Formats: sequence, C-alpha cells, structure tokens
Amino acid sequence: MNNDHVIHVENLRKDFKSHSSRPGLKGAFRDLFNRNYSIISAVKDLSFDVKQGEMVGYIGENGAGKSTSIKMLTGILTPTNGEVMVNGMNPHKEREKFVRSIGVVFGQRSQLWWDIAVQESFKLLKKVYNVSDEDYDRHMNHVIESLDIGPLLDKPVRKLSLGQRMRCELAAALLHNPPLLFLDEPTIGLDVLVKLKIRNFLKEMNEKYKTTILLTTHDLTDIEALCDRVIMLDEGQIIYDGALKKLRSNWGEGKQIEFQFAEQQTKETLSPLLDELDSEWSEGKRKNVWVANVVNDENVISEVIGRVVAAHRITDIKIHEVSTEEIIRNIYEEGVIHGQIH
Repeated sequence: MNNDHVIHVENLRKDFKSHSSRPGLKGAFRDLFNRNYSIISAVKDLSFDVKQGEMVGYIGENGAGKSTSIKMLTGILTPTNGEVMVNGMNPHKEREKFVRSIGVVFGQRSQLWWDIAVQESFKLLKKVYNVSDEDYDRHMNHVIESLDIGPLLDKPVRKLSLGQRMRCELAAALLHNPPLLFLDEPTIGLDVLVKLKIRNFLKEMNEKYKTTILLTTHDLTDIEALCDRVIMLDEGQIIYDGALKKLRSNWGEGKQIEFQFAEQQTKETLSPLLDELDSEWSEGKRKNVWVANVVNDENVISEVIGRVVAAHRITDIKIHEVSTEEIIRNIYEEGVIHGQIH
C-alpha cells in the first residue's frame, strides 16, 4: 500500500446467504433440517484508493452496495474476500486502535448519549479517545465555534432539533481530530442554512488539517459543493471513478430550455419543432411547462427558441445547465450499468 493512500481497497467482496422457505407444512418441516439458501453478492470485487486530503463522493442508488462497503471500511462487517487497509490498518482485525483513527457520522445513528447534556457526551468521548485537555481545548473550541453549537452544550440530545443534533454529531466525530472522516447522509432532512454551515465547516477542516472525507449522500448538491472526485456504484460494482468535472463534461454537455406556454401542449404538437435538431421534449414539473433538452450549441439553442416562439404563445423562458442529479439519473437509465463509464 502506498503511504499517501489513506484507503486502499482491492478486490473487495461481500456475500450474504439468503434463505428461501419451501411452501406448506411439509416444506416448513423440511426447512427445520435442511434450509435452502442462495448466495447474494452485495459488493463484487471493488478496487480503489483514496489519498490523504481527498474529498470523495461515494454515490449509488439504494442497494448499490454503498452501505455494505462502508461497513467493511469502518470494520463493522468482515469481507468475504479481498483486501482493505484504512489508515495503514486492517479495520476488522485492529479494531480498538483503528476506531481511534477515524470519525464516523451516520445520519441514522447517534454517538451521543440521549439523556445527558451534549458537553457531558463530549467529556465521555474525550476519555474514550484519550484526548488530552490541551488538545481538546485547542481543537474543540474552534469546532464548537465553527459549527455554532456553544449554546447547545448544556442541553440533552433529546431536546435538540435534527439540525442541531447533526452539528453536534459532527463535532463528536471530530473530537479526536481523526485523519479520516466517513459521512453517511450527513445533511439528510436539514434546512439549507444548516447544510451550508456543515459544508463550509467540512471544507475548513479539510483545508486546515488535510482531513480525508468519504461522503455518501443522495443530496448531490453536497457532492458538488465538496467533492472533486466521485465513485459511483451499481449492483455492487464501480461504474465510474473519476473527476466530477469529467462526468459533467462527458454526460452533461447539454442545456435545458424551459418554456412556459400560454396554452396546454402535448408532446405530439411540440415534437415537429425539434425535427433534425438532435433534441427532445420532456414535461416540466409545473402546468403548461415543457423542457427542450438540447446540445450545447448556440445555433441549435437559437433555432429551438426561434421555432417555438414563432409557433406558440410563450409566457416565460429559462435556460438551465443539466444538473448533476439529472446526469446521474441518465447514466443509470441508459443502461451503462454493467460496464465502466469512460
């Protein structure tokens, strides 16, 4: 393993046994002695490296293998096959030493004690991680200020809103200033201002301490704000690993022209307007709104607008870049699922 690789994963695999029940009383009786089962591979031969200081978006649809692979990287699950080295250690073999070298925020699970004040939880974690008073004061004063959680320290966790709790969870995960942070849906259900605060804080930690971050999220604006690199999973395999910019330029080279029509339209009435222009219509989210998906070419964009305006009464026009969310949805829908995206 290369020294500057914080995460090294090679041919990582995780299989689960899936039991199937036979029908009827007779079947149930036979199942008592001899269960039928099949092997399901949740993760199939993953290989990737993450260098120190990288912020990597780890994405995929539900069931793609994200959670299973994160659980192997954090030592919760043991791999069926393959090699995992994180911070120079085997996560499930050197458990105690290993957990002190990572920070983890799982949106659905708390590391804070529910009934005691936040700062009491911090004191307990300080002991668990063996952090000196001096290190704690120097580092945590900055964390508490940046995340604006000073006023929350005397409150029990159960009295906090979701946004307040997530900011405290993040502070708890970074209490021992680990070189590597795993974030699983850290902004789920949070309002825009709290999301911005969390994103700015993560950028700051990354710049100040070169903290490596692996971020799993369905909110692609988190990825766009924080990550230069994306690893995309589907059916337990990596289908893309590379720069977010490259993904955008290869797959998001189009523009979307959104037309608000004065009268109701159908695809049939609008389709002739895009003849031979390598463009297509999709229905907008609002009433009488249709979106022309076009190539990013000034002449084509002008031609589409000219034709539509000449043929119909228009009350509004907007031109959008294709969003990362749309690009990723297109990638999944276009069936490049079973091969690599280049």
